[in-house]
Amino acid sequence: MKRILTFILTVGLCLSLFPVIPVYAEETPEQQEGQEVQEGQEIQEQEGQETVAGQEGQETQENQNEQQTQQAPATEGLDLAAPSAILMEASTGQVIYEKNSTERLRPASITKIMTLILTFDALAEGKIHLQDEVTTSAYAKSMGGSQVFLEEGEKQTVETLIKCIVVASGNDASVAMAEFIAGSEPEFIGMMNARAQGLGMEQTHFEDCCGLTESETHLTSARDVAIMSRELITKYPEIHKYSSIWMEDITHVTKQGSSQFTLSNTNKLVRQYDGCNGLKTGSTSLAKYCVSATAKRNGVQLIAVVMAAPDFKVRFQDASKMLDFGFAKARTYEDLNQDPLPNVAVKKGVENEVGIAYAGDFHYLDLNGADLSGVTKEIRVEQETEAPVAKDSIAGQAVYLLNGQEIGKVDIKFVQDVAKATFKDYLGRAFKVLLL
Repeated sequence: MKRILTFILTVGLCLSLFPVIPVYAEETPEQQEGQEVQEGQEIQEQEGQETVAGQEGQETQENQNEQQTQQAPATEGLDLAAPSAILMEASTGQVIYEKNSTERLRPASITKIMTLILTFDALAEGKIHLQDEVTTSAYAKSMGGSQVFLEEGEKQTVETLIKCIVVASGNDASVAMAEFIAGSEPEFIGMMNARAQGLGMEQTHFEDCCGLTESETHLTSARDVAIMSRELITKYPEIHKYSSIWMEDITHVTKQGSSQFTLSNTNKLVRQYDGCNGLKTGSTSLAKYCVSATAKRNGVQLIAVVMAAPDFKVRFQDASKMLDFGFAKARTYEDLNQDPLPNVAVKKGVENEVGIAYAGDFHYLDLNGADLSGVTKEIRVEQETEAPVAKDSIAGQAVYLLNGQEIGKVDIKFVQDVAKATFKDYLGRAFKVLLL
């Protein structure tokens, strides 16, 4: 008798809560990546060759921190000979120094940074694999400028070609990889420009995959090079396994037999600058001397880009000056946000609670000598929410404070959908109560 009374009371409660049964439809948003960029020409380099990497434009990164700007980037204080340069901290994308950083210039072989991004994209998506064999076409073999002297019909693995591109700046290797990924270099160039547009590279337009073109519309800027460099090294940090190689032999196997060829890194800073782990050089008679140099010390990763330097020594000197300047000023705080978060109670939902998770890591750059050991984190999430709940919608935020001042935050999101409960759901629950 007691169970029957309980059942009647439960059904009555359901009717009072649901005079009308609501209809709930959820829409899943999609993100789209577009593109377009401009780029210049490239040829041989007197002392070596070039290539590589950057932030998801303006950034299309999902797990991006909202960080307060501490100070405007310096425009004075460094005596650089090159007409255009920029210094960027990699984890935040914050500019520390710049000089004419948006001027459109020819990039030469630093074009190959985008070629490498698309190569690692394809690897990450499972479209290609490091041990896949790539056959060199007659067109790829015909590339001039810096090359590793691939023969028509010669096969090399994807991993070997990555080394040829990033270490020795092989134009032939770049075209072979472009054809392997996209079927043809023109198709691959379309992908390059689309990726650049998605990264917010506003001054960039590519017309080849290696920087050898003499077109006046193959252009980029120091800032755009820093952006794509950041995208490569933060999204695919394994690039440093290759970009830090000083010298390594590869084997050519052709109809004439097998022979050894030594790859020698065109980026002399890899050997000469403490902490340098990449990334890519470039030079032609029109582009002059360019470099995107990456270095890491004490947890701080910097990107120094130099464009149109008058000679290769100035290129490396200017990059070294910027890196010294950055390491003297920059300190970073990082929170990987791996601490567990409690579930949130759900009111009027088909589930009683829902899980939450951080949208990403937190990175903060200080240029003023602050004591970052005093950074604290506050979790600001309501204990209860009301259905419906959409997966990836914002549940709250992790807010970071330094000396009582907010320095940034990371979104906290719901990890699954929770539909609003209907009369049928409540009736089912009533029957479960009756059967207990």
